[in-house]
Amino acid sequence: MQPLPAEQTQARRFGKARSARSTAVLEDYVELISDLLGTTGEARPTDIARRLGVSHPTAIDTIARLKREDLVTARPYRGVFLTEKGETLAKRVRARHRLVVDVLLALGVPQEAAEADAEGIEHHVSDVTLKTFAEFLRDAKDRRKA
Repeated sequence: MQPLPAEQTQARRFGKARSARSTAVLEDYVELISDLLGTTGEARPTDIARRLGVSHPTAIDTIARLKREDLVTARPYRGVFLTEKGETLAKRVRARHRLVVDVLLALGVPQEAAEADAEGIEHHVSDVTLKTFAEFLRDAKDRRKA
């Protein structure tokens, strides 16, 4: 058995995981809203709830939280729209998701498993790890060319 890390180190790690879980929900909503707007032109709370597998009241509560965070606006009978801040977050989340999926695929993980696993991993990966993932993919691409 390995020795325990220093208390501060362990507390920082657990704190990071708690924080990631808290923001993961918002990130999933923003990413889905962006996808719905891009493909169907609208993001209705009913569609959001169904696609995330949550109840309509849960979706409404989370959309209210997104409004408080200035990530979305919502108009009665018109659906949900991303603010500029929400668009920026959606782009960042989508890029992070794509990078994690690409690394998993490069490691030989099947497509469906890579997509599903990326949904969890993407919220917990640090910027340092993401940078390393990008370098890994770049190096792998260079090796294939050689």
